Amino acid sequence: MISPFVLWNFRRKSRSEPNQPELPLAQVAKIKSANNSQQQMITTEQIKELRDQTGVSVMQCKKALEEAGGSMEKALVILRKKSGELSAKKGDRKFGAGTIQAYIHANGAVGAMVELNCETDFVANNEEFKALARDIAMHVAAANPKFLSQNDITDKDKQTAKEVFEAEVKGKPEVVRQKILDGKLSAYFSEMVLLDQPFIKNPDMKVQGLVDAAVQKFGEKTAIGKFARFKVLE
Repeated sequence: MISPFVLWNFRRKSRSEPNQPELPLAQVAKIKSANNSQQQMITTEQIKELRDQTGVSVMQCKKALEEAGGSMEKALVILRKKSGELSAKKGDRKFGAGTIQAYIHANGAVGAMVELNCETDFVANNEEFKALARDIAMHVAAANPKFLSQNDITDKDKQTAKEVFEAEVKGKPEVVRQKILDGKLSAYFSEMVLLDQPFIKNPDMKVQGLVDAAVQKFGEKTAIGKFARFKVLE
């Protein structure tokens, strides 16, 4: 006959012991060391640098760097991807406010104005939001875009450009002629569409990416409403 005390002690140990065997101490130490190493490689300077480049919160920068294993380049890609996804999610929201900002070049001969829209006056009155609009106005003054987006390109504009480039591909084999023509048209209009242009202060990011990053930063639907560029005697 089994002693009640022995039976009780056996049941107590069975309840306290996990179903899965414990990892060896050496393996546990190795895992902890790897986790600590990953955390240590993310420095305050890296977070600050990423925040200065993107303008998003410290926490978002830290998470992106951790996900990227400390790589600044990968962290930028991660943040841009997330900002684009966030911008798409907010696409059905309505604009209720915005700001109009201007930029005049130092020589006084070139200038631009930009309307940047958002959802609330709270964001529209934010100095960083206004600064963003001024940066876009400066870009417009320098890059001289003709269209806001691809949707603004008219059939007449497309036909005129096509006639010009068709002369350039004349004589090319038919099998490659249309492909070359399409490539020339795409490159030509990308240079003239504001949202498709590389941002002058950061050529690695297009103006559309700059706007998407603002959605992530300010938490509201954001878009360029319209723009105008002025040049003396033009």
